[in-house]
Formats: sequence, structure tokens, C-alpha cells
Amino acid sequence: MAIIPAKNPMALIGYYLGVGSLVPVLGLLVALPAIICGVVGVVKANANPQVGGMGHAITAIVLGIVGPVGWALVAMFLL
Repeated sequence: MAIIPAKNPMALIGYYLGVGSLVPVLGLLVALPAIICGVVGVVKANANPQVGGMGHAITAIVLGIVGPVGWALVAMFLL
């Protein structure tokens, strides 16, 4: 199986959006699309295991949640 899930573009797009959600201001804008793309990627990977991309999709969901929450905690402690 390939490392980059070319057959599951939603998982790959969600992954990149999830990484983008770690950027302070940008993270608030791309976190929700990262989670949505990650969920769609998981559904597609579960429906057809040959598609792959489960790891990228799960990472998208986790980073989409952790990024903004982490920055909110940092902002809370700095204020």
C-alpha cells in the first residue's frame, strides 16, 4: 500500500488542513474543514480498504481538534 493515499484525497486534504490547524490564527479557520475531511476519509477508507488513507484521516481529525484547543489553552495561560 502506498504511503500517500492518492485514492483517498479527502484524507490527504484533511491531513494538510490538520497540520495547518497548528498555526495560531490559521488554525481557527481550517480546523473544522480538517475534521470534516478526516471523517469523510475514514468513511471512505472503511467502505473500501483498498483505498487506504486511514492514518491520514485519523491524523486530520486529531490535529483538527488538538490545534485550536492547544492554542486556546496557550492564550488562556498567557492572559
